[in-house]
This record gives sequence, structure tokens and C-alpha cells, in this order.
Amino acid sequence: MNVAASRRFLEHRLSRSWLLALVLTVPAWADWQPALPDGRLVGSGDFTWFGVSLYTARLWSPGLPLAWDQPFALELTYHRVFARDTLVDASLKEMRRMAEAPPEASTLQRWSSEMRDAFVDVRPGMRITGVYHPGKGCTFFVDGQLRRRVEDPAFARAFFGIWLDPHTRDKALRQRLLGMAGPTE
Repeated sequence: MNVAASRRFLEHRLSRSWLLALVLTVPAWADWQPALPDGRLVGSGDFTWFGVSLYTARLWSPGLPLAWDQPFALELTYHRVFARDTLVDASLKEMRRMAEAPPEASTLQRWSSEMRDAFVDVRPGMRITGVYHPGKGCTFFVDGQLRRRVEDPAFARAFFGIWLDPHTRDKALRQRLLGMAGPTE
């Protein structure tokens, strides 16, 4: 085989390898909707702090009323810049506050690590979507790309409880997410 033929053969093999790699990685690019194919928008609302809108939350579910034994998705679209560590620390603080019994330090450390892997520094317009899988855990997507699977049902329940538990800090937002009040204006 001459040099030109060898080069064409190698380029053909590399392009086929690249195409195969692309096909195999497409699920990592997939948005969250295939994980919840029958999901419908239940409710939405803005989370504000001293009159400043920090993010818009939207809750998707295949059925109503929302129950912890069915999957759902919570999508947060940010309106401000936040560092990943700020998101993780705020989430842990709320998870600790709402826990019936204080979680062990090792549990909190594990949850912190999971969130650091799942979250990113956010800018206005970015979306982080969490999909709740009953009895299994949850999956996080950033701007539609799979970011992290967390196989810990206790973590998933505590995390989504930040917004959906009756003891949430923002009861009005919870009502809007659950479709019990109109969306924010």
C-alpha cells in the first residue's frame, strides 16, 4: 500500500471511530425530558430575596397530585450569578434545617460532594434541572446536559424537599410549584 492509500485508510478509520464515539456519547448530551416523557408543567414561580429575583422554578410531573412515589423534575433558571459553592452551601443548610433528625457529618459530607459534582457556577439564563427517581435517587442536568446521577434516595428526598416539603422557607413558591396558586408575575 502506498503512502497516500495508507493515509486515506487511516483517515477513514479515524473518522469512523470519531463517529462511533459521538454516537455512544449522545445520551450524555440528552436533555431531562426523556427521563420524564409524560411530564407536564404543574406550576412555576420566582424565588426572590429582598425583592430581587434569583431564579425561576418550574415543576414537571406526569400526574397530579404530586407524590413522592412518582418521578418529577424541578427546573431552576437562574437570574443572577452564583458560585457552585454558594449553591451547595445553601442547599446543605436547608437540608439540615428541614431534617427531622440531624444528618450525620459523614452523610452531609457525601451530599456536599455529590452536589459539587452535580452543580456548576451559574450565570443568568443557565438552567439546572433535577429529576427525582422514587426510591432510587435523582439525576441532574445543566443546560440540558447530563451532569450527575445520585443514587441515594435520602439525598433526593432531602434535596427536593427544599422546595416541596411543607416546611420549606418559601411556602408561596411551593404553592405555585404544586399548581395551587397562580404563577408569579
